[in-house]
Amino acid sequence: VISQICADALGLPLQKFRLKCADTAITPDAGKTSASRQTFVTGKAAEKAGRALREKILRFANVSDRATIALDGFSIFIREGDATRRVDLSELKAKGQGKPYAVYGYGAQIAELEVDLKLGTVRLIRITAAHDVGKAINPVLVEGQIEGGIAQGIGMALMEEYIPGRTENLHDYLIPTIGDVPPVEHILVEVPDPEGPFGAKGLGEHVLIPTAPAILNAVRHATGVLVTKVPATPSRILAAIRDKEARR
Repeated sequence: VISQICADALGLPLQKFRLKCADTAITPDAGKTSASRQTFVTGKAAEKAGRALREKILRFANVSDRATIALDGFSIFIREGDATRRVDLSELKAKGQGKPYAVYGYGAQIAELEVDLKLGTVRLIRITAAHDVGKAINPVLVEGQIEGGIAQGIGMALMEEYIPGRTENLHDYLIPTIGDVPPVEHILVEVPDPEGPFGAKGLGEHVLIPTAPAILNAVRHATGVLVTKVPATPSRILAAIRDKEARR
């Protein structure tokens, strides 16, 4: 996806790009980390940052680079000749954090399943997943990301539980296989985000997050019992069913 974004931005075909992982044979030499480089390297970064900020302030005030800048309280004063421009900073965050989370992803999932009321086992039939991706730069990869996240969510919901001394290998610590993942219906909600590259949003955690709640809600709909601890193993589902029957 990164290569695709770069190709689109540069205006060249994706086939002209080769994605190279970290390789000391081609990575530019940055030298070693040592004390004598601090002033030169970090100092230059600070100089560039200061110059860039000054340039933005002067451009905002519509003055030349001959203007002077002064800071008093929550105000910046830009003076050029007899003219003075004041910029109010009082509405800025005190810690200078700004808006660290510029965009949010949204998603919804529905799980269709069957529960064996005698054994407590769950058979997944289908999962429908609708996710807001901004703009799907590569729809095939987006669908793969959705399926991978759902597979992880299935493990969280029904299988994966670390018990010290008992589930310390993949024979005892179960993870989903292809046979455990049901057909997945993808619904890509595309509303381009102005802050994203070509309108795209990320699609990571918010595929995994709703899967377990969707499965547990479907278990509750099928059995009438609420399992509040994951994974919802057969023993936990049976215990919840028997507890409900005992309270009748």
